Amino acid sequence: MGRRGPALLAALTVAALAVGCTSTKSGSEEPTGDGATKIGLVTKTDSNPYFVALRDAAKAEAGKHGAELVALAGKFDGDNDGQVAAIENLVQQGAKTILVTPNNSTGILGAIKKARDRGVLVIALDTETDPQDAVDATIATDNTNAGRLQGQYVKAALGGRPARSILLDGTPGSTVSEQRHAGFVEAAQPENLGTEATNGEQNKAQQATENLLQRATTVNSVYTLNEPAARGAYSALKAKGMAEKVIIGSIDGSCDGVNAVRNGEIAVTVMQFPKKMAEQGVRFAVEFAESGKKPTGFVETETAVITDKPIEGIDSKDTAWGLENCWG
Repeated sequence: MGRRGPALLAALTVAALAVGCTSTKSGSEEPTGDGATKIGLVTKTDSNPYFVALRDAAKAEAGKHGAELVALAGKFDGDNDGQVAAIENLVQQGAKTILVTPNNSTGILGAIKKARDRGVLVIALDTETDPQDAVDATIATDNTNAGRLQGQYVKAALGGRPARSILLDGTPGSTVSEQRHAGFVEAAQPENLGTEATNGEQNKAQQATENLLQRATTVNSVYTLNEPAARGAYSALKAKGMAEKVIIGSIDGSCDGVNAVRNGEIAVTVMQFPKKMAEQGVRFAVEFAESGKKPTGFVETETAVITDKPIEGIDSKDTAWGLENCWG
């Protein structure tokens, strides 16, 4: 095995001991050597297209700087224990910076504190911790404003009719879910005909919508946490012959989601930019390794309202622009 054999064997042994998480080692095709800056990335899952796009962007940016990216993830959305194990694993591997998208904004705080006490820079991506200053910095969409933008469009599209809405949330206790929901309610001021947690999954959202439609017969709009939930809602409404009468809004900006807007399944989606979050996080990590400088506070990445039915007074882009800038 040569001179690198023992070190490689030790690294593999550490990785094998990680409990409740999956891993992908990214960066250069060849080993980067002992001098490379090691950056850890912990996402909520490794299968959701959003987090795949975020991971791939981080990998590419790390490669540009000659850094090594080690990517780990929870087994499912909400797997706090898996993320805790992943952070501990990365600290043992010698990561100088850990980028994390928290499944649980409070449950992961202990692992983050231990990492920071060891001198590791910790940056939250996409999802804030609670409190926000539990990490050195946060790079994310303003999720309350994203929900607000969805709500503003839905309210305007109803043409003066009061919003009577089904609200399809994400994972219970998720900061992102709570912020997007609050922003929508603030802007649309809907009559709430029923709220269900969907974990952002299409099948769960379809079932939740089917259940709610049994009593929500006057529904004219649907708030959704993300585009898989929106597509689930559309399927349920279509089966009832109601899809043409109900305005569905969403958030994310995946290529599938933008196509759903183009096809008329979703009226509007609010695009966010996970690639930019990942790239900025890696740049901060490289700067920290080189100079010791730490980022602080909340770094907001932009949003864009995507629709083919623009409304006066609401800044938006069409789906042609959306397909040029989408992810996934």
